[in-house]
Amino acid sequence: MANNFRQGFYQVKNPHKYVGLGKPKYRSGWEMTFMMFLDNNDHVLQWASEGVSIPYRNPITGKQSMYVPDFIVTYRGRDNTMRAEMIEIKPKKQSIIEERQSQRDRAQVAINYAKWEQAQKWCKRNGLTFRVITEDQIFHSPGRKTGK
Repeated sequence: MANNFRQGFYQVKNPHKYVGLGKPKYRSGWEMTFMMFLDNNDHVLQWASEGVSIPYRNPITGKQSMYVPDFIVTYRGRDNTMRAEMIEIKPKKQSIIEERQSQRDRAQVAINYAKWEQAQKWCKRNGLTFRVITEDQIFHSPGRKTGK
């Protein structure tokens, strides 16, 4: 389940579904795994990687910055309706503040929250939903006991 800090370009198997510019680049093993899922899932109609830039204010530095979310996906839901989502892949430790976290990790979570707040506003204006996916969702399989 380790992220392994893999990086590279994903070779799209179903090019009719990929609507991004250029080859999709993954910056982690989790992103690569998610790209394979998008590429091979029959319910996914279209997907793009790093296709949008959203301005946000960095809460640590106070400077305007740009956030580039990982994916935009259009898919057919279980009820057969079309849905569009912006999806960010993040380690769980970068998406929640915990008591035992270092100051550095807390700062990263604060920055992520600022990015995600602007992403949610962008999605609302453009008819999408926004979702953060962690290793818990990527590696969850139905019926598997997680020990919780």
